[in-house]
Amino acid sequence: MNEWSADQLTKIASENYLYVSPFREDGTTYGKPTQTWALVVGDNVYVRAANGPQSRWYQAAVTQGAGRVRVAGQFWEVMFEAAGNVDEAAIDLAYESKYPGSSAVPIMQGKGPKAASVRITPRPAPSHVE
Repeated sequence: MNEWSADQLTKIASENYLYVSPFREDGTTYGKPTQTWALVVGDNVYVRAANGPQSRWYQAAVTQGAGRVRVAGQFWEVMFEAAGNVDEAAIDLAYESKYPGSSAVPIMQGKGPKAASVRITPRPAPSHVE
């Protein structure tokens, strides 16, 4: 399994926004970038869909399982997986810590967004067999 580097985690943690672009149904074309609030919890990166599981980008992310993200102009090829309730309380606390006082924090801690938590991991580089 690929892991985020310390530098990548620092960059993600320090930026307000992370843009997700899951693959479209063809599995090769990136979808429209969607702004999310990314959180670093331990060595993991999570995002939640504010509109819950019916969100288009969330559905594409968990169905396709891959795509890319953009943070501060830098792109990374990634894997997406539904997080379920793994690290749920820590994600809630991370929202409060990273975005203190924002009226959107309670929304992101609500039932719908919690049900649409996504763990993002770096995608392994393709291996070339000669």
